[in-house]
Amino acid sequence: MKTRKSNKLLKSAIVVSAAAALVIGSVSTTHEQNRADAASKQAKNVIIFVGDGMGAAARDAIRLATVGVTGKLAMDSMPYAGMIHTSSTSFVTDSAASATAYASGVKTYNGAIGMDANKKSVKTIMEYAKEAGKATGVVTTSQVTDATGAAFGAHVEDRAKQSDIALQYLTKAKIDVLLGGGEDFWFPAGSAGAFQDEPAEDPSEKSKGTQGNLVDKAKKLGYSYVTSKTDMQKSKGHKLLGLFSNEEMFQQRPEGEGDIYNPIVSLPDMTKKAIDTLSTNKKGFFLMVEEEAIDEMAHSNNAALTIKAGQQLDKSVQIAKDFAKKNPDTLVLVLADHETGGLSIEAVDDADESGDAISKEDGPFAIVKSTEKFVVDWTTSGHTAVDIPITASGTGSELFTGSYENTEVFTKMMKAMGLTIKK
Repeated sequence: MKTRKSNKLLKSAIVVSAAAALVIGSVSTTHEQNRADAASKQAKNVIIFVGDGMGAAARDAIRLATVGVTGKLAMDSMPYAGMIHTSSTSFVTDSAASATAYASGVKTYNGAIGMDANKKSVKTIMEYAKEAGKATGVVTTSQVTDATGAAFGAHVEDRAKQSDIALQYLTKAKIDVLLGGGEDFWFPAGSAGAFQDEPAEDPSEKSKGTQGNLVDKAKKLGYSYVTSKTDMQKSKGHKLLGLFSNEEMFQQRPEGEGDIYNPIVSLPDMTKKAIDTLSTNKKGFFLMVEEEAIDEMAHSNNAALTIKAGQQLDKSVQIAKDFAKKNPDTLVLVLADHETGGLSIEAVDDADESGDAISKEDGPFAIVKSTEKFVVDWTTSGHTAVDIPITASGTGSELFTGSYENTEVFTKMMKAMGLTIKK
């Protein structure tokens, strides 16, 4: 354990100052025309990026390792920014409750998917979008039925009911594009899909679906089903299901014990395909894109792969921004559900290095365009309750400035799209 109080204060100051700088830096008179233009229109398309577990300090670590001290990531080079309070009905949220707040505008208990604190279903923004004639999509490096995506298109009391979530995607929410991992929940036990049951890298992975063969059901409902990058890119039509792994699209273990981040289909490639497919709808679309590995690698206190996953998220954001440049009635948002790991950024200092496990510093990492390096320090392997940054561009982006509760993200997205909340 570290004993220097000054070091802890320094870490806190770094995180707080980084978050404050992100918000303050977004306020500029040069954006007044953007504000006026955005306020006069409604967003036809919304693309929301969730860097699971990505707090302000994680964004800074990704930035330093990617574009350097004065560089800007695609996710930071956006005209408006704010800070979000992340609590659920507990002061430390999980992904399910946080995503439910974003998708439906209610605070709920950890583990709830599309339900309020009384276990009553609450309408999601994807359901509103679908009613308005828009196409919808979920893209993630996690199981496509995992908590974050699930909260936008399903209603279950327990996030673990992933086969129930998959069935609801197909028959109730009718989500048009589903790309990610989690094949095991779409096939019944004993019926392996494209990916081997009990693979050597993780023998615990095997088909465990509880709702029959949902891939066959999806095909009957008109979905193109793909399991590789080549097949995904060749696929036609407006309904697409792509499952690219048994569980998550990476292997997460304690650092040095086999962690792997090398999805067979990258998040940028999935994002581009989803946008290309959904944008054929003349009434627009709503797309949620999640990079899960930021969170999972932070749970393992693996800074190298936390940063690598964040870089893939940023490449995906750039793809969305490129689309929005050609389609200015598009709102692009980048946020997190919560922070993971209590990550802080420090200078390399051999005298400060002490301890082991969580208290051991991670790195050093090179700062791009600099001779300096930085290290990452961790305070936990779990979630924290700190506020997280949100950045926004496009139609309606001016709504997302300031400091507010996670439930207001839903309200602001609805307002940006010109949709009415029904009680």
